[in-house]
Amino acid sequence: MAETPIRLLILGAHPDDAEYHAAGLASVYREGGHSVRMISITDGSAGHHRLLRDEVAAMRRKEAAASAAVIGATCQVWDFSDGELEPTLELRRRVIAEIRNYRPDLVLTHRTNDYHPDHRAAGQVVQDAAFLVRVPHVVPEVPALPSDPIIGCMADLFTRPCPMSTDIVLDITPRIDTIVEMLAKHRSQVFEWLPYLEGTEAQVPADESGRIGWLRDWYVAAIRRRAEHCRARLVEAYGADRGGSIELAEMFEISEYGGALTEPARKRLFPWMG
Repeated sequence: MAETPIRLLILGAHPDDAEYHAAGLASVYREGGHSVRMISITDGSAGHHRLLRDEVAAMRRKEAAASAAVIGATCQVWDFSDGELEPTLELRRRVIAEIRNYRPDLVLTHRTNDYHPDHRAAGQVVQDAAFLVRVPHVVPEVPALPSDPIIGCMADLFTRPCPMSTDIVLDITPRIDTIVEMLAKHRSQVFEWLPYLEGTEAQVPADESGRIGWLRDWYVAAIRRRAEHCRARLVEAYGADRGGSIELAEMFEISEYGGALTEPARKRLFPWMG
């Protein structure tokens, strides 16, 4: 990894989005001594079927902090209402200020044609903020940046209006235990809310060790399609033997709205890409 510290900012819509889509990359960076900040733009308060919104929001803040602590990342959970996110001027200003204050080398967010309206709104507001982080008269209380950070979009497999480009891939097989440990901190989601949505509540083991094994199986099954989607890029990055057999991968699309991924920047941020 780069000798000069890298600063990664993940702007997800919900408290567990960063972990689900980019915990592997985040753990690689933290292992290399780099800085990672994971932000949930919404309070996550819609993510439960029994608890009240205030209860859910308080719980999810604690879960997000516990998850980030696994790799020594920092986290924030903002106060925008879960399920009601819009790319407003208020939110745009908040994102511009955050990017300027943190000065990330790489920003990760959602694509604008993801399935969830909050995801789409998050992706849109980061896109809207991209150029404006350099404009001094916009959010003038925070000094403008001299250049845009590189912006990457986290994985989804939706094809309309256009499928995701797999510009960057990462074999997360060696990271699976760390990713599962981080996801397990989001207990209200992975052991309660998501099983409720999927009709699998009865399958969740009661004991802790059983739950971790169940979560690992669930996560592996949920993301295995990613590797097939980006198989050609995995082979290009890791060689035919390894790349052809990788089953678990993270993938990212580099946005046209951020800074250009030059060859020096690619080697610094993603050296395994060859």
